Amino acid sequence: MTRRTAIATGTAALLARPALAQDATVHEVQMLNADPENPRTRMVFLPRVVVAQPGDTIKFIATDPGHNSESIEEMMPEGVEGWEGDINDDVEFVVETPGFYGYKCTPHNSVGMVGLVIVQGDGMSDNLEAAKDVRQRGKARQIWDEIWEEVDALDLA
Repeated sequence: MTRRTAIATGTAALLARPALAQDATVHEVQMLNADPENPRTRMVFLPRVVVAQPGDTIKFIATDPGHNSESIEEMMPEGVEGWEGDINDDVEFVVETPGFYGYKCTPHNSVGMVGLVIVQGDGMSDNLEAAKDVRQRGKARQIWDEIWEEVDALDLA
């Protein structure tokens, strides 16, 4: 391969790549044993609701030990593969598809350690009713009711 061919091939490959979002945001979500503002509220993600744009990164930070973040398969937009972080590990997930992304801490789901990422854009509401209809157990059911009330109060237009 000549130098000219190599340069032309490399340039073509760079031009063929999708453009990276220049203004993508990293949203940090802490995994905590207790809410610092209300220590009686135990096993929480803070914030528990994140509003993002396509291309943004959601970074779950293992602030306190014993937690993970895992997507809830039935609460993901169609065609989106979720994530499953290991206990005590940070995990990052880039959101590309508009919609509602439910997630949980696997060992603390039944005590209500759950949260939601809302990715704005065309088709955002396509999986909303399906996400709301997912059966929740234990305290997670109460927390999801609170989360959906919080979502209803947001101006997502």
